[in-house]
Amino acid sequence: MLPATQTQTTPTVSSKSGKIEFKSDGGKAAFSLKSESDGAKLVDGNDRELARLTVDSREKVKIKDSADRAIGYVVTDAQSWKIKDASQNQELYVLQRQSDGDYKLKSGANQEIYRIKKRKYGFEIETPAKQSLYKIKSKDGKISLKNPSGKTVLYVKSGLTPIAIACFGFDALSREQKAALAYAVNLSVWYNTHLAK
Repeated sequence: MLPATQTQTTPTVSSKSGKIEFKSDGGKAAFSLKSESDGAKLVDGNDRELARLTVDSREKVKIKDSADRAIGYVVTDAQSWKIKDASQNQELYVLQRQSDGDYKLKSGANQEIYRIKKRKYGFEIETPAKQSLYKIKSKDGKISLKNPSGKTVLYVKSGLTPIAIACFGFDALSREQKAALAYAVNLSVWYNTHLAK
């Protein structure tokens, strides 16, 4: 069973539907997720491959670097997504959905790193001490990741859900881990929305 996901106010678009372009505040392409037959490819603003994400039949996402070496995995469970090392023996991070619709990112040692609080405008990423780090806002077909001063860090116009965009605010993760987690979360939302009916 795939994780339950938040109620959507924006239409869910599968990350299988082409290219998802992430732009910085000035509208410049920062990076993209390009659909592949078995997953997606993470490319920089100049279209150079940074990582490849391959998906198996159980929706486990394998993260490979540009040299095609496995560098990690994202494993989907009932209410969580687990980032594991390349050997799949160690849990590095766990994104856990809470019963109230919030999420928590914890280390593999079960130490809380971030709280992702559901808000009317989307989500807010906080430290365990409740310090605001980022806000994820949906407006006019655009989902933005904003810093505490309100400046847009990244935005997309389609292809990802607000909770998937939140993964790019997890500064403790590598760029590849963020992309793989966002892809896995979005894939779960897509499957729950389109196949659970």
